[in-house]
Amino acid sequence: MTNKRILILDDNEAILEVVTEALIYEKFEVKDISWGYQLLEAVNEFNPDLILMDYRLSDTNGGDLCRELKSDPEHRHIPIVIFSAYFNPNDTDQPGECDGLLYKPFDLEQLLKIVHLHIDPGPHKEWIIDANRNPDLQFDKGNVQ
Repeated sequence: MTNKRILILDDNEAILEVVTEALIYEKFEVKDISWGYQLLEAVNEFNPDLILMDYRLSDTNGGDLCRELKSDPEHRHIPIVIFSAYFNPNDTDQPGECDGLLYKPFDLEQLLKIVHLHIDPGPHKEWIIDANRNPDLQFDKGNVQ
């Protein structure tokens, strides 16, 4: 079986390094980039199964990048999770039509839960369907709190 591919976009090198290492440890194939302008080329070359990106980037906005990818028929199928400290978990709006949000600060367990949720939701659907039975997971419509 081929390892699932995850593309990470963040301009914070420390976060990029920790997230990349955690996902490689979990046997994902990972590509990381630091600039928004690199995203489309990386998506076309790497063909990711999931994109994780920061909302506030040095050169652009993650919500705008998400909107751009979701408007393209060739890329709209790729799940995109935005992580950010700039959103309130109680907000109902998700930036840029993203598939999920990961609220900063997050721990690696939260990261891995949302990654598995979007890459292989089959065995994890109960996390969304009835988060009350699993209160420590705190999933809501693809988001992790």
